Amino acid sequence: MQLYYAPRAPNPRRVQMFMAEKGISGIALVPVDLNQGEHFGDAFRAKSPLAKVPALELADGRVLTETRAICSYLEGLTPEPNLMGVDFEERAFIEMADRRVEWTLLLGIANAVRHTHPGLAPLESPQFADFGQSQKGKIAQNAAVFDQLLQTQAWMAGPRFTIADITAFCALEFGRALLKISPADLGLHALQEWRDRMAARPSAKVV
Repeated sequence: MQLYYAPRAPNPRRVQMFMAEKGISGIALVPVDLNQGEHFGDAFRAKSPLAKVPALELADGRVLTETRAICSYLEGLTPEPNLMGVDFEERAFIEMADRRVEWTLLLGIANAVRHTHPGLAPLESPQFADFGQSQKGKIAQNAAVFDQLLQTQAWMAGPRFTIADITAFCALEFGRALLKISPADLGLHALQEWRDRMAARPSAKVV
């Protein structure tokens, strides 16, 4: 199998961290140069029609795109350690937590970066600066929801580490790298403490 990814991009990093947490090896990493527009080329679009990374090419030539779909496949191949739920009930609550993180924290940070950072101008054309600034302004509000949650539980989905923590960490690190913000800057100390615990995990060294 081959994983097409872009270094430092949050969604490929989510898959790489997921693989690292499970100890999955033997999947070749194929970098895709977003700055050079490689993802828009015919060769890559044949694998990922929406020109997005990550993409996991299976041994039989089929290609899985969408981060959570890829992780679901990998969870099936390598069930332990379990990161997506051991039964239907836990799976539902973990997916809820993961979707909340993805559609509020990650999407908001990503939109702010895409539409305000000059380095992303070639990838997000046209950029809408007003929209980007509005998204940037909502980051603290969105992050505060998770700070409050972490005042009552250890991890994003409850008492144990799951895929939702990987999604949230990659979101915050993307914002830290390109927007120069951190939970501590926003006065969100429970979220900062959780982020620091995440950063200490070996899988966090994947960039």
